[in-house]
Amino acid sequence: MSQYSIVFQNNSSNFGNAAVYQTDANIGVPNVMSLAWFSQSAYPTTNIVFDWDVDYSFVWGETGVLIPGVTFSASQTWAADPVTANQIDLTFAGQPTLVTPPAFTFTNLTAAGTAGSLTIAQDGTIPMNLGSAGLAVSGSPAFVAPAQPNINLVFTPHPSYWITFGNYTPGQVLDVESITNSAQIPFPPNVYTMYATCNADNSWSITQAPL
Repeated sequence: MSQYSIVFQNNSSNFGNAAVYQTDANIGVPNVMSLAWFSQSAYPTTNIVFDWDVDYSFVWGETGVLIPGVTFSASQTWAADPVTANQIDLTFAGQPTLVTPPAFTFTNLTAAGTAGSLTIAQDGTIPMNLGSAGLAVSGSPAFVAPAQPNINLVFTPHPSYWITFGNYTPGQVLDVESITNSAQIPFPPNVYTMYATCNADNSWSITQAPL
């Protein structure tokens, strides 16, 4: 059973995609971008349940330049833990015995990072403007940053959860500052299910019980 849930109710007159995303002002990574963490289509009167556990994975993908609108798709996913498996190396290496071009890959998952944080150590082989790396939560990518050589991406997650409704696809890079019809969904202590209703006037009602 999942630990957290958001129940979305579309009481508007519009068909669209409900998208849940995370922000974190203190995550600690420059140029980090939020993704449409979950997204699903909904006709009027539709209910959708988004649920998750707070477990982390390291991810990377070949996105090209990381800009809003790009869709991030994880090419490699390695389970992570802020204490026992909190640092991983990202390299762009070839196989000396094979006639193949180099490619991104994770290596060397350890507990050598700072406890409570998750570190992607990027070595000097990483090319600019080709890939992105970051974190998935409950198996779905949530935050990514441009991959760069010789820079450690140190994520210290303390996420805030948000919902919006419009035209979004899972993994889409978001410009969160330009989203005007969103609502934050706080989880009070010992509350694990919240309800988000898109009302007839396209406003939001965020409650601990269904309306």
